[in-house]
Amino acid sequence: MSDVIDLGGAPAEEDCAQLGHTPDFDAVNAYEVFAYKLAIIARYGQPPAGCRLKPLANRHDFGVYRTLSLRIDDEEDEAVQAYAEAVENGLARWLDGGFAPPISYEGSVATIHRPDVTELVIGALQTTRPGPDGTFPVADFETLHTNLATAFPDEAETARARLAAD
Repeated sequence: MSDVIDLGGAPAEEDCAQLGHTPDFDAVNAYEVFAYKLAIIARYGQPPAGCRLKPLANRHDFGVYRTLSLRIDDEEDEAVQAYAEAVENGLARWLDGGFAPPISYEGSVATIHRPDVTELVIGALQTTRPGPDGTFPVADFETLHTNLATAFPDEAETARARLAAD
């Protein structure tokens, strides 16, 4: 049996979909949890073998909502322990993962800015890219960019091509 760490549905200090209030909650919640997974990967890298980031269904009086979880299959592995320790508090803001907020809220209505999740990754790669001299304008960007480029090489190539075309 796996141990599970619930990381929340979005960064802790950000607005998020509200069960029973947000129109089209299921779709918005699923998108938000996936975007949060991408931001966690940007900050901490891909989970090592022995654990994985997965949506977690939570039952509530109003229905089911999903959060992001880290499922741990190999508690004895030192890399798994280190990863679990690093991610257990999640993120505070989308920017901590190099992402602009992927969804904005006007009252209870959610607007998804980039419905194609591939574009979320490409946008974060472009935001965190190094300058022409190869240095990063913000030291943290090197970690975020490297983790995303490693986890999503096709999207990294697309981001590079788009920047080169500009």
